[in-house]
Amino acid sequence: MTDERQGDDLWRALARLPRGSGVVFRHYATPASERRRVFARVVRIAGVRRLVVVRAGDWCGLGADGVHNGRGRGLRTASVHSRAEAVEAVRRGAELVFVSPVFATRSHPGATALSARGAQDIARGLRVVAIALGGMNAKNFRRLAGFYGWAAIDAWGSDAK
Repeated sequence: MTDERQGDDLWRALARLPRGSGVVFRHYATPASERRRVFARVVRIAGVRRLVVVRAGDWCGLGADGVHNGRGRGLRTASVHSRAEAVEAVRRGAELVFVSPVFATRSHPGATALSARGAQDIARGLRVVAIALGGMNAKNFRRLAGFYGWAAIDAWGSDAK
């Protein structure tokens, strides 16, 4: 997941992601012209590194492999915070859901975390790929069952271990 808070850590994070990983390009608060420029750079790097890129929302991001929480072609992903939202996302055609926030996260301070058990209950039996999000890192991911992988913002930054 990208976020304006990352600054230059975004480029280091892209370099650290394992091949075949994905990037959800968000940058919601970035002005449109800057957002397009940063997105184009992410797409170029992703092409070289064999990363999947989905763009968040309904803006036109050329070069995306899909769309996150919006309309468009390609891979369709959605953020879900409850079992009802997960079922509805799948009904609307999501092929991958990000279940969040599993644990406390700086991205959503004060949000109630689902807990490992709560997140697992949401993901169970969905018949689509479920990715854990929120306070995630490799150590926290080992506490979960039933997820294909995990997503993060801060875990890939320069101060991450």
